[in-house]
Amino acid sequence: MIVIDMHLDLAMNALNWNRDLRKSVHEIRQDEAGMIQKGRAGGTVAFPEMRAGDVAVCSATLLARENPKGMTNLDFRAPEMAYAFAMGSLAYYRQLEAEGICRIIADWPALERHVQEWETRGRNNTPLGFIISMEGADPIVSPDQVPQWFDAGLRVVSLVHYGVSRYAHGTGAPGGLTPLGKPMLRAMEAAGMILDVTHLADESFFQAMEIFHGPVLASHNNCRALVPGDRQFTDEQIKLIVERGGVIGAAFDNWMLYPGYVRMQTPRELIALKDVVDHIDHVCQIAGNARHSAIGTDLDGGYGIEQSPSDLDTIADLQKIPDLLRQRGYAEDDVRAIMHGNWLRLFREAWTARATRAG
Repeated sequence: MIVIDMHLDLAMNALNWNRDLRKSVHEIRQDEAGMIQKGRAGGTVAFPEMRAGDVAVCSATLLARENPKGMTNLDFRAPEMAYAFAMGSLAYYRQLEAEGICRIIADWPALERHVQEWETRGRNNTPLGFIISMEGADPIVSPDQVPQWFDAGLRVVSLVHYGVSRYAHGTGAPGGLTPLGKPMLRAMEAAGMILDVTHLADESFFQAMEIFHGPVLASHNNCRALVPGDRQFTDEQIKLIVERGGVIGAAFDNWMLYPGYVRMQTPRELIALKDVVDHIDHVCQIAGNARHSAIGTDLDGGYGIEQSPSDLDTIADLQKIPDLLRQRGYAEDDVRAIMHGNWLRLFREAWTARATRAG
């Protein structure tokens, strides 16, 4: 079954982690043998495994944060530096496109054609489909720069990652939008960007949902009712996203799947793909249907198999999810919706509406 995964940090893995994603996962693990840093020699995502798992489309991220302390290789001391790194990440995707490895998708006709081609020609004869997203908007130096980024192919933007960005408070940093947050949202709406509400602190979330009237999604987010913590959505937040016609991609990071998870201590064997399905099902129960839950794995998002469900070795194992959903009583149409159909519907509605306004 075709899969759409709305959150993969591919450029981060290539440029920050120096991984050649054209190689197989197991070849990359061999390249990293002996490395002791978290996530090394335990990656789960590479292009061959994406094909093996029928991941026809993904959201390929741009990730660079403004942080004067410059604590990680994702942090830059000035927004111009974050801008440059994100543009470099986009250049990586463009080069992959030039080599025929991927296809950057920026409108509904292109997405529709791509999926039809994948279904008719097969996964080994069609480029991977990339929708360009930005996790944390620091690389957008000012709201005036939004049209430039849109013209460059960026289509989905979240305002913040961890901490505080130029535009909002995020995970681990309670608070609302910054003074630049409202003009940023207005600029995104005018350009036709889709707002990703993942990582927003609660106050920032509700302010953004009130100000921004364009299409919304949550690329990789789970449910606070099942696993407490500000990284997860409350049922109230889920209901609001559903009311806006949004879709929530379930994340596969173990700390978001197991209450009380302690990194590097909680045994991986305690968590499995069935726990991901619990979050998918919780969203469906709140919505009263299966139209608002989907996949947004965040696999290899700074971790590897050590922090992934125990029955997942590579991203190809996403093909285990349909059977788990069927075992929960989900009808085949609903399984297809969760695996890819809901993302397709969201982008069709968002992009055709923009095309209508532009026309």
